[in-house]
Amino acid sequence: MNLAATYDIPQPMEAELSAHILVVEDEVAIQELIALNLTQAGHDPQVAGSAMEALDRVQDMLPDLILIDWMLPGMSGLELVRRLRAHQRTQQIPIIMLTARVDEADKLLGLESGADDYITKPFSIRELNARIKAVLRRRAPQMTGDPVIFRTLSLDPGTHRVHAGHQEISLGPTEFKLLHFFMTHPERVYSRTQILDHVWGDHVFIEERTVDVHIRRLRSALEGSGHDELLQTVRGAGYRLTAQP
Repeated sequence: MNLAATYDIPQPMEAELSAHILVVEDEVAIQELIALNLTQAGHDPQVAGSAMEALDRVQDMLPDLILIDWMLPGMSGLELVRRLRAHQRTQQIPIIMLTARVDEADKLLGLESGADDYITKPFSIRELNARIKAVLRRRAPQMTGDPVIFRTLSLDPGTHRVHAGHQEISLGPTEFKLLHFFMTHPERVYSRTQILDHVWGDHVFIEERTVDVHIRRLRSALEGSGHDELLQTVRGAGYRLTAQP
């Protein structure tokens, strides 16, 4: 099989924020090509050759996005998507299905099973990169390098700067990630466990009260500009960033 004739040769790209992406594909040549392209795009790819291997990998560390081939040995990619969506720990992971099935009925089946997007083979590497960006912007916007604005707060991941109006706010790396997460998920309440999973990663084992410490530090940094009141404590539930303090 001539991969160069079927898939675009990967080209260096300007990277977004690095995402941990699991590639579930049993054809080694395609697996390696996708992994190479993701690396050149600035991401951290991991590979699995079967659905069972993929399930083992997500037990160790949750990826930011999963690419799943439909036709896999043993369990199909479709069934893998259903299993991931059936468990609370994995149900929010963005998923893109890769498949040679081109019928509209198959595409609908893939999307109805819980996939966020569906790409047919042979596909363009440029298209794959664009779809990954689109899904991350929609499902995990904190993983992109896009500047974010919330009321008069602005945050730029590329320059690692935060401004309240014209005033620059100095934040430590964890407080920056915490604010980035809240600004890309405003008005929703998140528990300490959810915040730990999204900001620190589910593979990091630290006390939930650590979240409280960094929330206090973030509020202290925002206090001078009056934005600390936007970060609310919801008793018995967690925290949220709101435009209506």
